[in-house]
Amino acid sequence: MKHPTTHRRSLTPILALALLAAALGGFAAEPAKITLSSPQWLRDGVVYEIYPRNFSADGDFNGITARLDELKDLGVNILWLMPIHPLGEKMRKGTLGSPYAVRDYFAINPAYGTEVDLKRLVTEAHKRGLKVIIDVVANHTAWDSVLMQHPEFYKQDATGKIIPPVKEWTDVAGLNYQNPKLREYMINMLKHWIDPAGADLDGFRCDVASEVPTSFWEEARAELVKVKPDIMMLAEASKPELLVKAFDLDYSWPLHGTLNDVLLRGAPASELKRSWEESRKQFPEGSLHLRFSDNHDEARAVARFGVRGALAASVLMFSLDGVPLLYNGMEAGDATESGDPALFEKLPVFWNSKERPPLRQIYQGLIKLRKQYPAFRNDRTVWLHTSDEANLVTLLRLDEKDEFVIVINFSNRPATGWVEVLHDREFKPVAVAGMPEAPTDGFPLFRLNGFEWRIYHRTVK
Repeated sequence: MKHPTTHRRSLTPILALALLAAALGGFAAEPAKITLSSPQWLRDGVVYEIYPRNFSADGDFNGITARLDELKDLGVNILWLMPIHPLGEKMRKGTLGSPYAVRDYFAINPAYGTEVDLKRLVTEAHKRGLKVIIDVVANHTAWDSVLMQHPEFYKQDATGKIIPPVKEWTDVAGLNYQNPKLREYMINMLKHWIDPAGADLDGFRCDVASEVPTSFWEEARAELVKVKPDIMMLAEASKPELLVKAFDLDYSWPLHGTLNDVLLRGAPASELKRSWEESRKQFPEGSLHLRFSDNHDEARAVARFGVRGALAASVLMFSLDGVPLLYNGMEAGDATESGDPALFEKLPVFWNSKERPPLRQIYQGLIKLRKQYPAFRNDRTVWLHTSDEANLVTLLRLDEKDEFVIVINFSNRPATGWVEVLHDREFKPVAVAGMPEAPTDGFPLFRLNGFEWRIYHRTVK
């Protein structure tokens, strides 16, 4: 679920003075420093989002378990299950209702199976070196939630009437985190799902995390690490303070919005660099961001950008610092309707799309490259100058052993250009499975077809 637009808040006198002083050159506020130690498997990871309802024909946990070997072979290592709980029926949207309208946080949607089925899925995933996290919808519940017997747990208007968290979200009721009993209940619920003696899940993706008080998330994190020290917490938010003590990574929503501007609305490709640099300034040093071009909240990337445009977008997400995401069916080029209102129906992934490039092979190749070379997993990202920055994106990823230049044409027209990089004659094209061979000479000059991309490598001597 996308986070709603936040309202501007009035500044405290101290903050107002700080901003004024910064504007006058007196001093500049520095981002808070991260105090978390995120697990290495997350920093090295590739997340694969699964909508259990649509991932398989049966739409259940067993349908996922049956394909774990395929996911392992693809190269992903973190499986994110969208909400697994029973759905509300009162005031539901669509035929089946939103998975983000939860009726009981401690129960499982019977359409998905049982807790035994979930445990089997997690156990089998762990045997294959895969981690499993689930979606937690802590901001709101369904109107027929079991928590409705505690009206004090909910946000209310002046007349005492329970209200949605956002006016348009008519199928859910907003939770009130000023109530300490609600906080206690929710933390116990989170502990339940990561308990090694129970489901043994590895963490959570937290829906609209910015709308839940940061203090709750920090309180919850402090308790959850006592149960599972290497827990992973993903915030569906772009709010710097969440990454200080509560979450390991968040959504790079600003960059995703810019990606849509470039590929759908004709903004220059240089806007991607500007957006990335703005976030770099706003967030604590070392912040991790989920890099994505596709997810359950909107139309599939291949429907928005076309197949070649969607692949170019994916290459950028795999090339940047952070943790890349694949949404179920991306590797097949699935264009089945997604987002609201399709979110409220059963629309299975179409695994045999016609006239697609070998996307699965290509994603396997990109993931393999990321796993093989630590240069793709650190935060050393350099945006290089190129001859056509309105259409071309050129990045340098590097460490002490290797350097990679990634060149992406974000135009649907052919582009001829050059890139400025030291030791340019030493770079050679990298072969990526499923992609045609690139010319072995000519770099730093190149010619790319519409939405074409290449990766070049040199070994540091």
